[in-house]
Amino acid sequence: MVPTDRKRSIAAIALLALLTSTAAMSQGQLSIAERIAGRDFPSVFQAWSRVENLPRANAIEGIARHDLAWNAISLCGLRWDTTPRGLAEDFEPSSIEAARKVRRKLLELNPNLILIAEIRYRDAHRSFLPENHPWWMRDERGQIVEGWAEGGFLRLDYRNPAFQRHVAQRAKATIDSGIADGILLDWWQEDNDRLALIQEIRAAIGDEPLIIANTNDRTAPRTAPYINGFFMECYRSATAEDWQRIGQTLIWAEQHLRQPRVNCVEVWYHNSRRDLNLMRAVTTLTLTHSNGYCLFSDPNPLPTPDHRHDWYPFWDTNLGKPAGKAMHRADGATSRAFERGTVVYNPMGNGQVEITFDGIRVSRATGRRSRIHTLSACDGDIYLRAGTP
Repeated sequence: MVPTDRKRSIAAIALLALLTSTAAMSQGQLSIAERIAGRDFPSVFQAWSRVENLPRANAIEGIARHDLAWNAISLCGLRWDTTPRGLAEDFEPSSIEAARKVRRKLLELNPNLILIAEIRYRDAHRSFLPENHPWWMRDERGQIVEGWAEGGFLRLDYRNPAFQRHVAQRAKATIDSGIADGILLDWWQEDNDRLALIQEIRAAIGDEPLIIANTNDRTAPRTAPYINGFFMECYRSATAEDWQRIGQTLIWAEQHLRQPRVNCVEVWYHNSRRDLNLMRAVTTLTLTHSNGYCLFSDPNPLPTPDHRHDWYPFWDTNLGKPAGKAMHRADGATSRAFERGTVVYNPMGNGQVEITFDGIRVSRATGRRSRIHTLSACDGDIYLRAGTP
């Protein structure tokens, strides 16, 4: 198979897809582990909402610029076979065939793309189940508990063993459809009932499919043996302590979660999508502290749909593969070598640092060519070797 660089222009992606499709069909689809290992860096993920600043790109091409995306069920057009959909344990056969075509197109554009499906277990829209269904969570007065207020969601009773089995069956049906490589479990906090739930799910889907859990910036030691990656929805990023906690949790996840690992770090903008230093900071933190995926997006409190984002030229860099582990510099910054250059992350609360190389390096943030570069705090940069395309 001819490798596809997801960071090429839209036209180049489409052209290369035509060249690779025949080879992909003849050799078969790459395994989950092969796609994770085969991608280049930096790697960007899509959380529910689309990229918005690519007017020439259709939805499929926009998704394929990322190396990991959810929600695969809606992205590919799967439809549950029962109404209300919360009662369903399988999909309409016709939607499975249509969704497989969408998946094939996505993998033609980016053979290393990982598709994840969210499985609802904690809350859902009130249309998800019949009004008086026992799987709604109720308080001591018998009233259904409110879930995600912004979406008008209600809580689901994931403590119920019958509902846990139902959730596991929905996860299995999603994997068996051939559309998703794994599942996402949102609102993840550790308790005995979530432990029982994730054990039920892992037993149902088997060892190979991925499980990603949204722990925000927390660790999850009890359920870690069942999880391949954290969705780190980092709603706290205003202080140096916040960024330190994000980095420590990411390092922990890279050391303790099951293989293959797919940790996903999202930071929200503070003032606008033009907070480019924050975009570079989350990108370089992810590159230096992990082999994971990054995202810089809109804050959830906005009235618009969550996780919408722009695509940044900084992400169009092709660093190749990591060439070493992170190096914690004496000046407080962290660097890491890659095949085509070096990444430096300078955390919030640190001072400006000076980086000196043996030869000319090109800053992806500024375009400056020099042996010596400076980098402000709460920022990061990629320094490519001179001559790197």
